[in-house]
Amino acid sequence: YLYCNTFFKKFIRLFMVSILQILYLLLNILKYIIIAQIVLSWLISFNILNIHQPFVMQIWNGLNQFLEPIYRPLRRWLPYSGSIDFAPLAVFVAILAAQIVIRNNISNFY
Repeated sequence: YLYCNTFFKKFIRLFMVSILQILYLLLNILKYIIIAQIVLSWLISFNILNIHQPFVMQIWNGLNQFLEPIYRPLRRWLPYSGSIDFAPLAVFVAILAAQIVIRNNISNFY
């Protein structure tokens, strides 16, 4: 009985560490996707890239379709600021905060 209980506790700890590491990895990927969208929007705004090119349009539409469900709820809460969109910045800061929480608490499961 004691061995089974110890094994179960180790399994749960390893499972939680794995889940937190996967979540951390997904947040890192999301961070880089947001950075790519920000850079692409600047390149389009300064007419370095043409949105009418099929490849650029596919990438731009794909990034917007992926990130818009994340940005939309924040845009309702953030004040209107004209042409500057603070939703990507707010999501980026939230991701950084979540990564700090994960990094500080993952050691509790070792």
